[in-house]
Amino acid sequence: MGPRLLVFGDSLSFHGPEGPCAADEPRLWPNVAAAALGGTADLVAGIGWNARDAWWSLTGDPRVWADLHHVDAVVFAVGSMDTLPSPLPTYLRTGLRYLRPDPVRRVVRQAYLAAQPRLSVAFRGRPTVLPAKLTVRYLDTAVGALRALRPELPVFGMLPSVHRAAAYGGVHTARPAAAAAMAAWGARANVPLLDLEAVVGEHVLSGEGNPDGMHWGWKGHASVGDAMSVLLAPVLTPGHVG
Repeated sequence: MGPRLLVFGDSLSFHGPEGPCAADEPRLWPNVAAAALGGTADLVAGIGWNARDAWWSLTGDPRVWADLHHVDAVVFAVGSMDTLPSPLPTYLRTGLRYLRPDPVRRVVRQAYLAAQPRLSVAFRGRPTVLPAKLTVRYLDTAVGALRALRPELPVFGMLPSVHRAAAYGGVHTARPAAAAAMAAWGARANVPLLDLEAVVGEHVLSGEGNPDGMHWGWKGHASVGDAMSVLLAPVLTPGHVG
């Protein structure tokens, strides 16, 4: 049996050219990467997930605790959503779903979505969903926990993707600094990182991906899956560790 991957992801891990897909869709990049290695992938992900969400899942989901005893590598495919503009603090923005009654929630949510692009431009992409220093802190804490549990378990990550999303006014000013901070952390922590901008940047910025300007088409998923399998292969193909 081939290697088994555990992927913590955001919507980039399960959105295709027409919207979200079930985790077992073979064209999604985690499954492309696993198939290239002759193995399988378990995806733990959510819309808008950032590094903090991955940490919460790692520490709070009993299914993940079970998986960690059996997987051969972990991939933290988060960080991209951390860099997005968030004109409202995250706790307020995510709290809109809890407003009642329903008509009030819909009106407030529509008003925020209409204002978000303009506010993103006006505030020049600040604040972000998660500051880079917190992204690094949560990733570092998560990796430390994994290495305490299973010191031999290979851990990988990703640098943030790019976007041209109208929902954010096309603004992505926080990405370069966040990518630099994550790259420096990856070197310190000995966590290999896949540079999504190098792999899928042209695909997104040329308009080949999802019409929302953020998620990928199947060509993008194939490129990311292939690139991730190349990054994983030296560790997993000679004889995986599980």
